[in-house]
Amino acid sequence: MRELIIQSVSRIDLVIWSLVILFFCGCSLLFGGDFTLSFIGAAGVIVEMLIISVAIEIIIEALKTRKGIGTITGFITNGPEALCMIVGLAVGDILFAASTPLGSNFMNPLLLVVAAFLSGSILPLFTCRPRYTLMTIIVTIFFAVSFYTLPQEYYPWWTIGALTVSAVLFLRRPEEHHDGNEEAVISGINLWLAPAVIVLIATGYLLDPVVGFAAEHSKAPKGVIGFFVLAALSSWPEFKTCLGLLQRGKTLQAILNITVSNITNIWLAVTGVAIYLYLN
Repeated sequence: MRELIIQSVSRIDLVIWSLVILFFCGCSLLFGGDFTLSFIGAAGVIVEMLIISVAIEIIIEALKTRKGIGTITGFITNGPEALCMIVGLAVGDILFAASTPLGSNFMNPLLLVVAAFLSGSILPLFTCRPRYTLMTIIVTIFFAVSFYTLPQEYYPWWTIGALTVSAVLFLRRPEEHHDGNEEAVISGINLWLAPAVIVLIATGYLLDPVVGFAAEHSKAPKGVIGFFVLAALSSWPEFKTCLGLLQRGKTLQAILNITVSNITNIWLAVTGVAIYLYLN
């Protein structure tokens, strides 16, 4: 376990953590925020990012010898989006319920490219099943955008179209080949798999409120918060998963982590819209 914690923290993490502190504390000084509370908020964001990184490493190590790891992690990293959708439905706000999963469809592909660049896997990324990858990303982004442009009376048609097309994309996803020569799973690591998944989902869900606390007290510009803070940092689980898989040479699995995550986001939004229409 100690080795996994050390492995999960890289120079990239240290740089990002430093930027998080610099961003929030710098904004508090520039825009008249509370420096102390901004630092506390930034520290909270870093702690959550560290916990997420460790949980991701445990999950990948536990599943690395199993076929379908890309698909599995694609489902797992959508746990926070699922919880946000439930919260939105509970308060009767369908736009809020659908916004978190659909919004992630824009950031996920960008984070995949960033992870490939940082891991030196740009060429393998763009030569591994490019048609399927590009088609899935474009289609899932299209349904995310179209949801916000449609009047509510067209929601039933949107759910039918989105569900049908996304199901076809999921069924036609590339098959992950199992490498029988890979080393055995670390002894005892499977015992940590279920707790790691629970921690990942819970921490991912709490990341947005912690980021919001830091943003509020630093008085950071709302436009910058929307892109850098809420969008990028809230997708940290997907980014760390892609980075971990690419560093292990699992390019197809990293791609599937993002494409399956985008497809799952569509399914979450479809489920939320269907429940909202049924209750109203």
